[in-house]
Amino acid sequence: MENSIRIPYRQLTATLEEILRKTGFDAEKATVCASLFAKASLDGVASHGLNRFPSFLEQVAKGHVKADTIPVKEFSLPVMERWDGRLGPGMYNAHFAMERAITMAAENGLGSVAMNNTNHWMRAGNYGWQAAESGCIGICFTNTIPNMPAWGGSEPKLGNNPLVMAVPYGDEAVVLDMAMTQYSYGKMSIFGKEEKSMPHPAGFDSKGALTKDPLYVLEKQLALPIGLWKGAGLSLMLDLMAAGLSDGKTTRDIGQQGEEYGISQFFLCFHMEKLGIDPLELKNKVDGVLDDLKASNVFEGMEVSYPGEKSFQRRKENLAFGVPVATDTWTEVLQMIK
Repeated sequence: MENSIRIPYRQLTATLEEILRKTGFDAEKATVCASLFAKASLDGVASHGLNRFPSFLEQVAKGHVKADTIPVKEFSLPVMERWDGRLGPGMYNAHFAMERAITMAAENGLGSVAMNNTNHWMRAGNYGWQAAESGCIGICFTNTIPNMPAWGGSEPKLGNNPLVMAVPYGDEAVVLDMAMTQYSYGKMSIFGKEEKSMPHPAGFDSKGALTKDPLYVLEKQLALPIGLWKGAGLSLMLDLMAAGLSDGKTTRDIGQQGEEYGISQFFLCFHMEKLGIDPLELKNKVDGVLDDLKASNVFEGMEVSYPGEKSFQRRKENLAFGVPVATDTWTEVLQMIK
């Protein structure tokens, strides 16, 4: 990362926690939210970690994120609950929802939580790691404000609607964290700020041709769906399921607000031991698949990695040497303490 410094992980977490407590977060919320912001940067996803922290506080100041609310249960079955997030901090609500799904799974083999009226959960992968670290296969997804066109469309009607799937793997995990856009808006913002083109097409230009220009895509909200028409279809279905199961807002509803808040999410966990699956046997199974994957022949200059592999490697490196943070962002954050 250009123009960056390394900050010890504990210092990063403590700094963010101090700011959140000054902003009106109670001790528990401040600890959870600071940890999730810091973990994203720790794993090399600064676009949804520290880089998002100032804009998150802007949403708090606007009242779209309410620091003093906690979720309220609306409906309950042994394996499913529905909660009203009450516009609380999205990462706190998501962590809470996944923890409820994990608890139900530990008791019944599987558990799920649908949450309405919540907010952006920042790095989606955090909740996949949370499930895997508890011995669960986890799946979660969210809807968003319209920021992606339907296939063939020239205006944003769909959300990038991130999807996470996680499988425990010994002390690690295989974690897929993907938006429905080829590149997340956070990633495109980083490239745009550095005045760089994306490595691959990121969206559409005014005539419908593919473009690598992140600034144009960001301005017009014309991001390229993953898998082209298939990604557009998957985005629509995730939106309908999140809003339907949570009895919450759809991407269309969120778009009519003009800003992204009050969104819908869903969390699902399968507890492996409770379902009679030996964690060691699962690890052996995953070992075989990943060993075969890593032994793949590759094109020149390329390598094969599995979802979550690079995150785990960056985590170990950054715990040892400090978390890379953009100098200007860190300076801005430190000003918030004064």
